Amino acid sequence: MSPLPSLIFDLDGTLIDSVPDLMAAVNRMLVAEGRQTMGRADVQSYVGDGAPTLVRRVMAARSLSPERHAELTDGLVSDYTARSSELTRVYPNVTNALAALRQRGHPLGICTNKPGAATKAVLEALSLDGYFDAVVAGDSLPEKKPHPAPLQAAASALGSTAIYIGDSEVDARTAEAANLPFLLYSEGYLRVPLEEIRVTHVFRNFAELPDIVARMSCRA
Repeated sequence: MSPLPSLIFDLDGTLIDSVPDLMAAVNRMLVAEGRQTMGRADVQSYVGDGAPTLVRRVMAARSLSPERHAELTDGLVSDYTARSSELTRVYPNVTNALAALRQRGHPLGICTNKPGAATKAVLEALSLDGYFDAVVAGDSLPEKKPHPAPLQAAASALGSTAIYIGDSEVDARTAEAANLPFLLYSEGYLRVPLEEIRVTHVFRNFAELPDIVARMSCRA
């Protein structure tokens, strides 16, 4: 019998709704810079490609000097890391699904563009850290998603064939580049029409995930 596939998860928009804390950090930065704050829809449209890209998009939208990008990125990441779980919530049924999948013997991992310190802080604060055997963050490697290297590194660390679970077009492109099956959580931060990305399965509720994975494992 072949080993069970490892399951690698994106974090923001997949396991957790982190936009409220990201929005709070963005708005603290904007207030300090004397700029108008942003609503959820704007901030959510900017997330998924890592903190430097988030800050660059916010700066462009509020006419802040590009020369200050490194300074403002460092400040936002530091502020967000210290307060990354004040408003963030785990999506419904995530914890039960992770427990069931781990009990069945699936190795579990994380592949995210969130910086490593913030990833560690939020996983610990939300009691999710104990489920994962490998975590590849946005600053673990020189490359970020949608480059396949982070996802390939997570799969290699887990030591078996892998399935990637995410919520966005960035995740879909990463899975395609790594030639891995992709499961889309449809209640996250997808910014493009579903038909524009390659998806193996779509699910709306994490209660569905263990059965989807079981059917895929049987076919494999």
